[in-house]
Amino acid sequence: MTAPVAGIIPVMLTPFTDDDRIDWAGYEALIEWYLANGAEALFAVCQSSEMQFLTLAERVELARFTMEKVAGRVPVVASGHISDRLDDQKEELAAVAATGVDGLVLVTNRLAAADQGTEVLRAHLDRLLDALPQDLMLGLYECPAPYRRLLTDDEIAHCAGTGRFGILKDVSCDLDTVRRRVEITRGSGLAIVNANAAIAWPALQAGASGFCGVFNNVHPDLYRWIQDHGAAHPDLAEELAVFLVLAAATEPMGYPKLAKLYHQRLGTFAGIHSRAVRYDIRETFWALDAILDRIEQGTAQFRPRLAAIG
Repeated sequence: MTAPVAGIIPVMLTPFTDDDRIDWAGYEALIEWYLANGAEALFAVCQSSEMQFLTLAERVELARFTMEKVAGRVPVVASGHISDRLDDQKEELAAVAATGVDGLVLVTNRLAAADQGTEVLRAHLDRLLDALPQDLMLGLYECPAPYRRLLTDDEIAHCAGTGRFGILKDVSCDLDTVRRRVEITRGSGLAIVNANAAIAWPALQAGASGFCGVFNNVHPDLYRWIQDHGAAHPDLAEELAVFLVLAAATEPMGYPKLAKLYHQRLGTFAGIHSRAVRYDIRETFWALDAILDRIEQGTAQFRPRLAAIG
């Protein structure tokens, strides 16, 4: 049985220079920031990494660089699964797998078109499983782009039954669905890791195996505390959960460029250039810096309170 990947798992940003090259020094600094702020694993080459806007060579190098710099301190999983044609998917997945990542994540909307059902998905998945190394841990990601394909209960049970999958990044954004999936996969080695901040705390209480949402790019340490200590301090956990949900409500304000602006303000890296978000987020979302000021303020107010009690 595959060992699960669980806990607080940031979806990694890709810093770019102003002339549209990957900022490798900034990316290394970002890796260290994640690790210093509670990350228990890293998810590289994902939608937050702008993988749909990266060449195959860039996707492969991001995965390889992440593995090199993390150097075994936490597990690293990566995707880069963006192509339409099966043969192209085999090529890109094999190339990322060859970097030595601890887990390779398959995107569910690449397994069948929006108008195709379970039979097509199962057949496509089986062909990929046959082509990938048998000893490599695999994951599943219900990536919202280009469309969100939620797995059915039967599809999840099938994947769990193969013994090859260690994580499902759940994008159902529905607590009842998370609860049901936790039960379906119990004892299988397939961890259900919620990605939605609005249900992060109740999902953890319901048995989800961590949090893999985009605001792990802002305050992963707060999610780590609520995961590790929330049950022992329910009143503070509820207060913190309210703040986390309200902070994460800013995601539509130009993410991932929004998170890059946050890290520029922190000094993690210099630029906020994004291939996915081309417009000026400050011009589009008025008072954005004032909102980030408040998120920083709230984060700073919670940290000493949490540290004081464990």
